[in-house]
Parts: sequence; structure tokens; C-alpha cells
Amino acid sequence: MYSHMMVGSNDIARSKKFYDALFGSQGGNPGMEDPNGRLVYMHNDGIFLVTPPINGQPATHANGGTIGFAMGKPEDADAWHKAGVENGGTTCEDPPGVRDGGFGKLYLAYLRDPDGNKLCALHRVG
Repeated sequence: MYSHMMVGSNDIARSKKFYDALFGSQGGNPGMEDPNGRLVYMHNDGIFLVTPPINGQPATHANGGTIGFAMGKPEDADAWHKAGVENGGTTCEDPPGVRDGGFGKLYLAYLRDPDGNKLCALHRVG
């Protein structure tokens, strides 16, 4: 259904450090910068982009929005979370761990990137 995800950034160099570490924790390559100054990450058939806003206004995060990343096991989510926190992200929500909900047991780890975008690592338990 989705072709790509894109978030805005007010500091592409800071975002590159953060997202290179985040995706690197899962075996991804560093982001490539395109001619328009956007960072492009391609991993596991997904495309994720980080861009300065095209309209020249400051980047802001979505209130209520979350971008989720699938993880193969809980340890992957923990490595992802750790890499994010060590590279300018901040933890949010509850600490990484199992949550019971309407979709069954999920192992979740939440972060905000340096620009405030909310991210989630998700592993479906059993």
C-alpha cells in the first residue's frame, strides 16, 4: 500500500547522524543525499526520506502521528532504541517492552527523532 515515508527536518546533518545510527542498528546503509538536499534510506524494500520542507517553513512533527518500523525480534527493537537515544533521539511512551492490546502481544520501543517525529519499533510476539 505504501511507497515511502518522509519526515521533515530543520537540520539535515543532525538527522543524518540519528537515522544512519537508527537504520545501521538493523543492518541498513547510511542515507544518501539527493540533489535537493533530502536524505534517502532504502532497506528491506522500504524507502524512508528526510527533507527540509519544500515550502521553506520550519519542519514540525505530526501531533498524533507515529511511524512504525517492523523488527524481527525484541533484541532488534532494543538495539534500534539504543542507537536512537545515543544519537540525538529521546525516548517517549513507556520503556521498550511487551504490551497487550487489541492486536495481541507486541514488543514496542518508542523514540522521538531530533525534530520531534515519533517513531516506533514493533515486533509481533508469538
